[in-house]
Amino acid sequence: MAKELIYVVEDEQHIQQLIKYNLETSGFKVSVFNDGESALEIYETDKPDLFILDIMLPGIDGLEICKKLRANPKTKNIPIIMLTAKGEEFDRVLGLELGADDYITKPFSVRELIARVKALFRRTYSTTSTEDTIIKCGEIVIDCNRHEVTKKGCKIELPLKEYELLKLLALNPGIVMSRELLLEKIWGFDYFGETRTVDVHIRYLRQKIEDDDSNPTYIETVRGIGYKFADKGDK
Repeated sequence: MAKELIYVVEDEQHIQQLIKYNLETSGFKVSVFNDGESALEIYETDKPDLFILDIMLPGIDGLEICKKLRANPKTKNIPIIMLTAKGEEFDRVLGLELGADDYITKPFSVRELIARVKALFRRTYSTTSTEDTIIKCGEIVIDCNRHEVTKKGCKIELPLKEYELLKLLALNPGIVMSRELLLEKIWGFDYFGETRTVDVHIRYLRQKIEDDDSNPTYIETVRGIGYKFADKGDK
């Protein structure tokens, strides 16, 4: 089985080498870059399976790199983990809104990083191997085989985590799903209470599938618990 290739964009040499050594020890191939420009120049000739991006970088920062990767059709579905030395919620939320799949705040344990990398790959492979299924939700159609979502016949571009959230909720209409359960099912890793991650992805998802995201038709908030999918489009 081919080893997954991971691009690590980190300018601190000791952290760069620590990540590289432990990922390679865990069976991954790793290419390291000191700045975003270098990674963006080479990725099209040797496309990675995962990006690990430090937010604070010389030149183009990690947030801008994430934005560019998500805007490029060739890299829009490649998982991204953000590294940040900052603890402010703003950095975490902004990274998730730009399309990052996960984030880790420095200092972090190598064990945690490896666990999150493996969890992302498990979720990615699980999604790509889904059996043929068409889910119809009012004006929304989810084609699990093609990994496509349309509304009124128009395709909606969704990053991996938003697609997985929509699919999971749509497969369980009317069932209240807690934030903790959604974290477990979609991210596959214990986020130690970071349920804000779910809220950010739900908000961004609503902006794409709802006619009015401030008055959602499909994804309802259940105060103090989580969310449920209500197929009001058929009512």
